[in-house]
Amino acid sequence: MGGRRLVRSQALQILFQAEATSRTVEDVLDGAYALEPGPLEDYAEELARGVDGLRAEIDALLSRFSENWTLERMPSADRNLLRIAVYEMLVVDDVDISVAIDEAVELAKSYGTDDSPKFVNGVLGRIADESALHPDLLVGPAAADADEEVVEHG
Repeated sequence: MGGRRLVRSQALQILFQAEATSRTVEDVLDGAYALEPGPLEDYAEELARGVDGLRAEIDALLSRFSENWTLERMPSADRNLLRIAVYEMLVVDDVDISVAIDEAVELAKSYGTDDSPKFVNGVLGRIADESALHPDLLVGPAAADADEEVVEHG
């Protein structure tokens, strides 16, 4: 695993650790964290912080587009991969939606269950279809702040 996939994998690991230990991403990054392989890439940190900052808005979208699945019922890896992909799809200007979806599906093959790639693809596909019709799909005060600090990575 290399390049952008490695970076997304690192962001996933940070989000997973924050969730598993009931800490914020900031707390995880300020303390000791496990990362394979390291060192932590800048874009991975930006992704993890960005997702954490918009978690409520992203989770609301995931709840809306996850048919028959609550966030609590999803495997943690799937939930956090979806969060990263939604953030990249709707906040990061220079990551194509199709790339964000493909990367999430590929990581789901490594970190999720046998059903994870199909599940992740389905949820993200529904969000992508809706965002094509409504570009302002991710709304709220935190999203407006994020628009001012748009991350530009591919």
